Amino acid sequence: MTDPRYLDPDAAVADRVADLLSRMTLPEKVGQMLQLPAHQGLRQLVEEMHVGSILHTPPSALAEAASLVAQTRLRIPLLVAEDCIHGHSFWRGATIFPTQLGMAASWDPSLAERVARVTAVEAAATGIHWTFSPVLCIARDLRWGRVSETFGEDPFLLGEFASAMVRGYQGDGPASGPASPGLRSAGSEATEATREGDAPEGPEARVSGASAQKWGPTAILACAKHFAGYSETQGGRDASEADISRRKLRSWFLPPFERVAREGCRTFMLGYQSMDGVPITVNSWLLDEVLRGEWGYTGTLVTDWDNVGRMVWQQRVYADHTEAAAAAVKAGNDMVMTTPQFFEGAQDAVAKGLLREQDLDAAVARILTLKFELGLFEDPRTPRDTAVIGSAPHLELALEVARRSLVLLRNDGTLPLPADGARTIAVIGPNADDAQTQLGDWAGSSGQADWLTDGQPREMIETVLDGFRALVPPSWTVHHERGADILTVGTDPEGTHFPDGQPRPEVVIPSPPSAELIAAAVGAASAADYVVAVVGDRIELIGEGRSTATLELVGGQIALLDALAATGTPLVVVVIASKPLVLPPSAMNAAAIVYAFNPGMRGGRAVAELALGLIEPAGRLPISFARHAGQLPVYYNQIPGQHGTRYADLTQTPAFAFGDGLSYTTVGYSDLRVTTPVVSPDGTVRASVTVANTGDRPAIETVQVYLRDVVTSVTWAEKELKAYRQVTVDPGATVTVPIELPASECTLVDAQGRRIVEPGDFDLLVGPSSRDEVLLTARFTVTT
Repeated sequence: MTDPRYLDPDAAVADRVADLLSRMTLPEKVGQMLQLPAHQGLRQLVEEMHVGSILHTPPSALAEAASLVAQTRLRIPLLVAEDCIHGHSFWRGATIFPTQLGMAASWDPSLAERVARVTAVEAAATGIHWTFSPVLCIARDLRWGRVSETFGEDPFLLGEFASAMVRGYQGDGPASGPASPGLRSAGSEATEATREGDAPEGPEARVSGASAQKWGPTAILACAKHFAGYSETQGGRDASEADISRRKLRSWFLPPFERVAREGCRTFMLGYQSMDGVPITVNSWLLDEVLRGEWGYTGTLVTDWDNVGRMVWQQRVYADHTEAAAAAVKAGNDMVMTTPQFFEGAQDAVAKGLLREQDLDAAVARILTLKFELGLFEDPRTPRDTAVIGSAPHLELALEVARRSLVLLRNDGTLPLPADGARTIAVIGPNADDAQTQLGDWAGSSGQADWLTDGQPREMIETVLDGFRALVPPSWTVHHERGADILTVGTDPEGTHFPDGQPRPEVVIPSPPSAELIAAAVGAASAADYVVAVVGDRIELIGEGRSTATLELVGGQIALLDALAATGTPLVVVVIASKPLVLPPSAMNAAAIVYAFNPGMRGGRAVAELALGLIEPAGRLPISFARHAGQLPVYYNQIPGQHGTRYADLTQTPAFAFGDGLSYTTVGYSDLRVTTPVVSPDGTVRASVTVANTGDRPAIETVQVYLRDVVTSVTWAEKELKAYRQVTVDPGATVTVPIELPASECTLVDAQGRRIVEPGDFDLLVGPSSRDEVLLTARFTVTT
């Protein structure tokens, strides 16, 4: 007896899908649409619920999953998914990189592509097929707990990095090397989209994300999340109603998603929130009209954690799981994450006539297509040789990315520290030697994986203290004191778990200043030539469900910084944190400030290298910093309209602006020239600017290009990033940087929701930051 057609590897994928679909029962179809966590046991999921996908799977259970599937009637392989956000998060010994926000501070998407490629290689070796990354949310309110998962506040920069990570995850071979980023503009998408490992050519493949490409053994599915507007929170509270218009969505939030959809991102995850009273899970305008309709996307949609159940127990728009399941299927959801009641609910909906069995077929077909194209019926990709995990080349990349992610925000000349003589350095602070905190969220000890509660191996992580001890000259002495505690935790008064069974985050209790710890720190600082104070936040203040009401340093940290500043010893403040924090005057007036957005396993060494002058500061902020939480929002591309530019009691200007960052040298901009003062809508704006290094160290300079539409038919942002180029400028050298910008990118979204180019005058703004005072301006005109 021959095998059924769906088991024939030489048959066309569409034929295999149709044959298998025809053989499936209703429970098997519903099960394929269900994704459940595997850490509580697999047998019931596979044998009774026929689940199509599992997530949060302990390493010990991956082989068992494949074995159980092999004993089922149809032998449909599982899609194994995991939150591999900035590395293979929950595999002990995997390489953990800087967070997305840290990667974005490099302003180099090629690094992010290499990170995603390494992550895919490590994940694929352990039997993972699908990562819930990259995050395309735009950071707006700094109190939001998930700021660290974003690429910052700018849609264009976000699109550059998200596209790069999709290419890295889904690429079939080794990623290309760290070539010069070149001039990056929205007009370069076609070039960027065709690099090695991307989806095949042709408009259908680029739009649908559901081509017939052959997937290599190290390719994993990328997932663009959270579609869409999830980060437009109320009061920074996670998963709140998104008070956002459709025009605003089209203006800022949708373009990055449209870009990765057209570039072949195979899956999208839907946000938790609702808009205009309609949960995203069943928002027909967003899912049907825009995503499936206008964009022609035929990729796979997955809900976020218990989105379908949440419509019953939290949003209360459906009476029970039967109604919710019917609505979710009709809205076009394919994979339902962690709503086990969907299994009975969908079958009950068919029995009651709320659904037809064939209503499930399109979703099941999309899921099966992924499994056939990944080759899982022939090779379920069970764990194989894992020697590549945490390998030396991967850890070297982690160091390279960490170096580029660091942002020097203040320096009175103290940095770099001189290497001569016999000196004493005091490395002080609660984050100076806290290895797991340095990694940030989604990294082992962050609480999502109950088999990795102790985090990543300590011997793989280099803290700031480790870095200084390893790198200071032999004649130097390094002294360490903790100086302060940040917090303890207590049980949430509302209980330990949410109604869906998910654990509630514990309540943070700030630690009071300790006179004993501060006295020891002051003694060390007073006896030292330099103080490096390492402060910031901890995992209990980071992530999903962990938004904060304030942005100040928590616990005894401000008292510690005040006491250290009072010693008079030159103070270098290093902030290891998930997001921009409000720093006290003792930090803002310190000799130097270095910001490290959870820089990963080797971040501490990178910090020491920067402080000692072994590398050049190159990071630039992908997000603006507030002076006070009451200023929020402070993102740079706001629409003007208020009276004046300040509050009665505080300026509206940020503490540090989008694009800010210092070098160890001085760089000047001059001679901005537009060589095409008049262009047609299908033409290209060409310009150049001169960048001169007037100091004595090399500079890695990020030349930023912003656009301002002078007169608009609707209110619009004062300026928008449209392109940038990173150039190396040697000491005393001058570089002429060419700029090209397609006139088709001089767009706005009009009152009817259409993205158009309005003819008229535009200002090209070029400089080292988004701050008006450092930008050169030149005008050009787009004709009708």
